[in-house]
Amino acid sequence: MSAIFSHIKVLDLSRAIAGPIAAQTLADMGATAYKVERPGQGDELRQLGPYVASPYADASGTKESAAFHAYNRGKKSITIDIASERGAEIVRQLAQRCDVLIENYKAGTLKRYGLDAARLCAENPRLVYCSVTGFGQDGPYASRPAYDFIAQGLSGLMSTCGEPDGEPMRTSVPVIDLATGNNAALSILSALYHRERTGKGQYVEATLLDSAVAFNGHLAQGYLMGGPVPERAGNTNPIAVPSSVLPCRDGAVIIAAGNEHQFKAMCEALERPDLASDVRFSSNANRVNNASALYEELTRALAPLTRAQVVERLSNAAVPSGPINDLADVFVDAQVRHRGLVQNVVLACGGSYPVVRSPLCFSDTPVQHRPSPRLGEHTEEILLKELGFDKAELSELRAQAVL
Repeated sequence: MSAIFSHIKVLDLSRAIAGPIAAQTLADMGATAYKVERPGQGDELRQLGPYVASPYADASGTKESAAFHAYNRGKKSITIDIASERGAEIVRQLAQRCDVLIENYKAGTLKRYGLDAARLCAENPRLVYCSVTGFGQDGPYASRPAYDFIAQGLSGLMSTCGEPDGEPMRTSVPVIDLATGNNAALSILSALYHRERTGKGQYVEATLLDSAVAFNGHLAQGYLMGGPVPERAGNTNPIAVPSSVLPCRDGAVIIAAGNEHQFKAMCEALERPDLASDVRFSSNANRVNNASALYEELTRALAPLTRAQVVERLSNAAVPSGPINDLADVFVDAQVRHRGLVQNVVLACGGSYPVVRSPLCFSDTPVQHRPSPRLGEHTEEILLKELGFDKAELSELRAQAVL
């Protein structure tokens, strides 16, 4: 059973997280993804933790970056020094044979090497060229470096995360990198669909700033339509009550009774039907105005119950609720196991290692989970088969430190 994009070739010039996620998404759907890395060093993500034991049998005791494995599965690694004239020429040759190019260099950098969109799209009019940057190709911030953390702060996202009396907080997972990578992949897929109809590729871009500002969702929309500047509300939803983290006998649970039916069902399940008839809590508007009083009553009701008891009672009553799991809890969770959210990828050497399953699901063209590459693992294969180099040329290029 072939994958959706088994006919597509991707040239991945990106590093770190956002760009590689876009290329990995296409690779998961069957695309051949050539990851271009610096000779001897590779993607800087290879040097960032958390570090785990290498899954390769011939690298016993070697530590590798779990972050690199998280965002680069299914790719083929080729080492090329694009700053050298010969290296840049090899990349141009590959770009002429690829359908998609993804890069996340600072604005203007690749033009110095003749790898900019204007040149490569002129040489290959069917190419979909995707730039992933912090702030875009122009404007007052275009030359600035950017990371997910910077985007979370600049976009206003951090101003709404954290406890009301605490400091602004970022998310521990780089959600803006993830969102930008997904936006890049969506843009690429849309451009490929357009090419299917017209035969013409195009330039697309995804930026951390655009993705981060859009991530504010209804908070941004409310402000733009005359609402106040949103403030931090911690784990409590300021527009729907009850919707918060509440303590119970052995920890805490999340309860989110988002409508009147769920609120009444929650009260019955917790053996507090009196709360549903209390005028202070008779509508969501009243519950928002009297949130502190309601949360005090719910805290008393939950005090003798364990997390498991609370979740069971509320789930049986069709009231949204759940525990706050750590990752050890997550991967033994019954529904996580049922969904097969951990998959094993098999190495050519016969070993394997676990990965989080792609969230993409297709009935007829399932996602392919393939291992992430070792640095330069496919250099010879790509140059011999794709560009027709011979062994002597490869030796010369290695001697010149191009590969």
